[in-house]
Amino acid sequence: MSEENQTQENQRQFALQRIYIKDISYETPSSPAIFTEEWKPEPNLNLNSNVSNLGNNTFEVVLTVTVTTKVGDKTAYLVEVKQAGIFSVSGFSDNEMGHMMGSYCPSILFPYAREVVSDLVSKGSFPQLLLTPVNFDALYAQHVQQVKSQAEQQAEQAEGEKKH
Repeated sequence: MSEENQTQENQRQFALQRIYIKDISYETPSSPAIFTEEWKPEPNLNLNSNVSNLGNNTFEVVLTVTVTTKVGDKTAYLVEVKQAGIFSVSGFSDNEMGHMMGSYCPSILFPYAREVVSDLVSKGSFPQLLLTPVNFDALYAQHVQQVKSQAEQQAEQAEGEKKH
């Protein structure tokens, strides 16, 4: 390893400053009638993340976890948790920063959000909901590929418009 690469490695810094709940929503639109239904839940999980640059190499990452559970055509419950964290990150390339913000930080936040979702569902008198682990690396790679495909399609459209 060259001296320059070693210096760059030594300058990389990652620190978790704070983890907090930014927003919570819990709804049971079909209660109390839903409690008399045969419990055959059909949960739907939706994940989203957002990054805000707070300055001085500090970033807020917000992971939004939305779970909508239906029994038949009735919504049993809808839970949305915005789990946030403040991270200090420096010394990484742009490519690495994308991965840190789009995969690494959300993977740190997910267990906290999973616990909040489980607690809310249980307190709503429904059977415990255990969200399965999520591979944020795979989700991030999929997102990068989608962005790349969209950019290629837009470039092809622009090229096609120039020819006409």
